[in-house]
Formats: sequence, structure tokens, C-alpha cells
Amino acid sequence: MLAGLNEDLAFPLLLPRPKISERGPYYSSVKGRRVLVTGAGGSIGSELVIQIAGSKPEHLVMTDHSELNLYEIDSTVRQGAPQQSKLAAILDVRDREGIASLFAGEKPDIVFHAAALKHVPLLENAHNLIEAVLTNLVGTMNVADACARHGIEMVLISTDKAVHPTSTMGRTKRLAELYVQALARREMSDKFLQVRFGNVIGSSGSVVPLFRRQIAQGGPVTVTHPEMTRYMMSIKQAVELVLNSSALHHEEGAGYGLYILDMGDPIKIIDLAEQLIRLAGLQPHKDIEIEIIGARPGEKLHEELVYPWEPLQQTRIEKVRVAVPEPNEDLDCAPFEELRKLAYDREHERVHRLMAEILCFSELQIA
Repeated sequence: MLAGLNEDLAFPLLLPRPKISERGPYYSSVKGRRVLVTGAGGSIGSELVIQIAGSKPEHLVMTDHSELNLYEIDSTVRQGAPQQSKLAAILDVRDREGIASLFAGEKPDIVFHAAALKHVPLLENAHNLIEAVLTNLVGTMNVADACARHGIEMVLISTDKAVHPTSTMGRTKRLAELYVQALARREMSDKFLQVRFGNVIGSSGSVVPLFRRQIAQGGPVTVTHPEMTRYMMSIKQAVELVLNSSALHHEEGAGYGLYILDMGDPIKIIDLAEQLIRLAGLQPHKDIEIEIIGARPGEKLHEELVYPWEPLQQTRIEKVRVAVPEPNEDLDCAPFEELRKLAYDREHERVHRLMAEILCFSELQIA
């Protein structure tokens, strides 16, 4: 029963939220422009592509390292917007030369950088640490460098796990944020912005698809901790707000921009599990057991959307706030360049140590 539940139908039942009352500028950063999306076959990337394709860009470039994911989103655009000028390009964001060649040839006006490794426990082993650094940090550096070189606007999709990170995923995404900030300062550019938000319902590898499978199999549904909470939002709403943020920055922004999505109050994961069981017409703890299995490596009980030194200001768009972080003038691009080299050379211990040093330095300079 639950397996066939449409996400847009399930979302208000799972997590009641007020609807966005104003769509805001929405289209202005993409309409009539050349737009490129990295990670276009992923959960966030594919929804970005769908909404951007409906906003009438001049040309749409979709990139992904997965041939299958890229084929599927390309087919979706071909069916839904057959007249749309587009290119589906197999590309790994770790490939600096490939990015440089694609950007030079396609000449995008704006890039939405959604490519990332995001599965928190999976990235905690020593091998996958390097993989996460190469994709989440070095990939972001490669994209940001190309954007700076060609004067292209860049929207970095970030995560609440980058705030006081305890996981490899969170640390690499925080380092990506810091690099983009340092690059924007060095280039004195107003073309870089980041949008930070929490979990999205139904994304690949997320808890809702897992719970659905477990319910379909008769349980138990596994929850890591009875008090664990997460910020939650539908993929569709999150992407709409990302596009609103990029439009705001395109029209009004000055300098580097950090936009925070208002996701309401965090919810308990165990409450989400119980609600999903009820939506399947079953009773939690009676028809379907809930098993507490303990927090997994890298997980936090509660996530945060902002640091204490990132005061928020409300924008004219509902649910979009802009943070005004204190500038960290002493953090430049040099240590990130060293980290890029170490990651390519797969120097595990030195990568781990330098990551910790950069993160510690960034917070000490602000505190």
C-alpha cells in the first residue's frame, strides 16, 4: 500500500508544513540562460533539471558520472520538454580537464553543483574517506575554479551536516563551503552562492525508502535512536527554494551569499517511522515492530542549519533566509590546493590530518 504512495501526496501527511505562499522570482536566474547541472541524475539534481527545464532556459547541460542516471533524466526531459535545447554529458566532477573542456564548449551562464557523495555511514571507512574528499571537496573546487575562470555564476548545494560536522560527509561538505567562500574573496566575485538545507523526503539512500521496504517485508523498522531528529522537506519544495535563492542572488545579491532554507522544526525519526506504518494501514509496535539499533558511524542525534556566527536575515521570499557570516580573512585557497594534491595521491593519513587542521583553523579564527 505504502510503496505506491506518491511523494507529493505522502509529504503533507508525513510532515505537515505550510505551503509556500509566494513563488518569488523563481525563474529569473535560469529563464533564457544557459544552465548546467552537475549530479543531474541524483535526487536533487534530477529535480533541479525538471524544474529548470520547465523554466525555459536557452540551453540545458546535464552532467553525471552515472551513465544510467544520466540516460534516465535525459529521457525525462526529452519526453516532458521535447523542444528544449540540451546536452547530456557523462562527466566526473573529479576530472578537472573534463570540466574545463565542457565549460569552455557549452559556455553556461549559471551552474548548479549538486554532485556529491552523501551516505554518511558508508563514507566513514578509510578508503571512502578519499572518495568523499575527491568528489565532495575536490569536485567542488574543480567546478568553482572553472566558474571563476569563465565568470560563471555558481550555486553550491550544501547540507546541514556541514555545521559542526562529525562525519566524513559533513566535513567534506563544510570544506567545500569554505573553499567557495575563500575563492569568492580572492576573486572579489559576487557570482558564488551556497544553499544549505537538511534532509529531503524520498531521496536515494534516505530513511523513507528504507522504512517503506522494511514495512513491505513485515518489519521490523529499524531506528537508530529514539531521540534522533532531522530537518525534513520534500525534494520538490527544496529545489523550488534553491531556485528562489539563486534568483534572489542573481537579482539582488552582492558578494558571497549563503542561503538557508527554513525547514520548520526538526522531527523525530521514530515519529516518522510510526507515521509511515500508519499510512500503510498498520499499527506501529503491534503489526510492525520498531527496533532501536543504535547510532551509526558519523551520525549526530540532532543537526543544525547555521553556526553561531552566521546571523540570519529574512529575505522577501518565504522560507528563504540569508546568513551573514563573519568573514574569515585569514583562510585562503592554499591549504585546499595542498589537500587536493594529497587526495589525488591518496595520502590517507595526511588528508585526514589536513582536513582537521583546516576545519579547526576556520572555527578558531571566527570564535
